[in-house]
Amino acid sequence: MDNLVTLSEAEVAKARLHVDEIVRASGTTFFWAMRFLPGEKRRAMFAVYAFCRIVDDIADEPAPLDEKRRGLAEWRQEIRALYSGRPGDAVAVALADPVARFGMVEADFQAVIDGMETDAAEILRLETRDDLLVYCDRVACAVGRLCCCIFGLGQETGTQLAASLGLALQLTNILRDLAEDAERDRLYLPDDLLAAHGVTAREPRAVLADPNLPAAVAEVGDLAGQKFAEARTLIAQCEADRVRPAAMMMEAYERIFRRMEARGWQRVLEPAGLSKAEKLWVAVRYGLL
Repeated sequence: MDNLVTLSEAEVAKARLHVDEIVRASGTTFFWAMRFLPGEKRRAMFAVYAFCRIVDDIADEPAPLDEKRRGLAEWRQEIRALYSGRPGDAVAVALADPVARFGMVEADFQAVIDGMETDAAEILRLETRDDLLVYCDRVACAVGRLCCCIFGLGQETGTQLAASLGLALQLTNILRDLAEDAERDRLYLPDDLLAAHGVTAREPRAVLADPNLPAAVAEVGDLAGQKFAEARTLIAQCEADRVRPAAMMMEAYERIFRRMEARGWQRVLEPAGLSKAEKLWVAVRYGLL
């Protein structure tokens, strides 16, 4: 960061309080796991989460596309201002010290916004498997790279873990939310994947009714399973205290993934998730140990 303006203690304290409120209001289980991190890392994780929450809300809100694009463009400018040393928004103010302290890269924040621009579209289709991987890198792996900086992992290990775990988590999200996304005219299964498995429809609800859908979903499931295995191996090689939030996210999402996998991909449209008791157990188990 260049030419960082001097922020008063009151400004920083107010920004951190604002970030805390965003994280608490989200109701995420991971709030509790992140609370067990040392102070500076916890505040950094909260700030990154708040940024992601805000841009995701812009992409998902029921607003005209032009309005969404303006909101995301404003955040592009805000991130540029942050890295020029002049943050304005309270969340950017809360990010200023973590960015400098942990060496987070501007390109990863901008990649998240790129992914949100994809999500903001009124009609969402992907053409190729490579398009799917790029999308996952933007909305999940880029966030992982930011987090791995905060965790203090080496660049090689952090990049590998962000790639494996981010892809595993996002593919699980896509498989879990196929029906919900279809109602919003979103389809993240790419055209070339569908064609390869004999799915002829392209309208989301028709795709979900196609008898060949389970074969296409199974290919995505196989990739997700491979990436969970890679992530588990990488996490086992790290100091446990450094990667608690990553281990917790992996455990929660892999439980959902394995549940879907065990009942069969022909039932992929059935709801899948964790009970409150399971979420609490994961939070305690991986937040405290």
